[in-house]
Amino acid sequence: MKIGILQTGDAPAELTEFGTYPDMFEQLLAGRGFTFARWRVNGMEFPDAVTDCDGWLITGSRHGVYEDYPFIAPLEQFIRDAFAAKIPVAGICFGHQIMAQALGGKVEKFAGGWSVGQTEYDFGGETLRLNAWHQDQVVEKPDTATVIASSPFCRYAALAYGDLGYSVQAHPEYGDGFIEGLIDTRGKGVVPDDLMTRARAKFGGKTDSDRIADQLARFFTAAHDARARAAS
Repeated sequence: MKIGILQTGDAPAELTEFGTYPDMFEQLLAGRGFTFARWRVNGMEFPDAVTDCDGWLITGSRHGVYEDYPFIAPLEQFIRDAFAAKIPVAGICFGHQIMAQALGGKVEKFAGGWSVGQTEYDFGGETLRLNAWHQDQVVEKPDTATVIASSPFCRYAALAYGDLGYSVQAHPEYGDGFIEGLIDTRGKGVVPDDLMTRARAKFGGKTDSDRIADQLARFFTAAHDARARAAS
């Protein structure tokens, strides 16, 4: 199964040792039977058609989905076109947010501030710990979305759109080393010092990134199999 990674942002130049955002997602999903292709949509590089891959994964970005960047509107249309063609779409952080915005939800810079580092989320009664790095969040979900995870800070921490959409606000692809790098390169003077101090104190704790990778794999595989059955 071929997954197209739609890159919407760039990691800080100082953190090249961790690879690009597509590199991180390929590592997260490694060993689960996927092949990958990638497009740098923040540089206006888009696939020719939503059918070019069996599924799509939208990365994180430092940009806001509500900002006036040239790639925002065509990416929103791409998401809607993929849904119409029954091609599954998954999104992480910015990807989570732009899926919601494209499908009728609302995203804004959250008045409650930032979420940084290891954070606990309620996935249907099961607590999973994931790394977070965001201030923007979904504040109104689309009518077609079902909440599958939340936290006291982030009401819409993960959403499902029937069998065709799956999105998570947190970053299963980020390890503690990358979070530390973001603190050092993008956090100072932007993120409150006490949040960064608390995030550093949690480094070394186990996260549940593999559980999200498993969920992503099941989502893509189930949607692909359903489309194949419908076509037969």
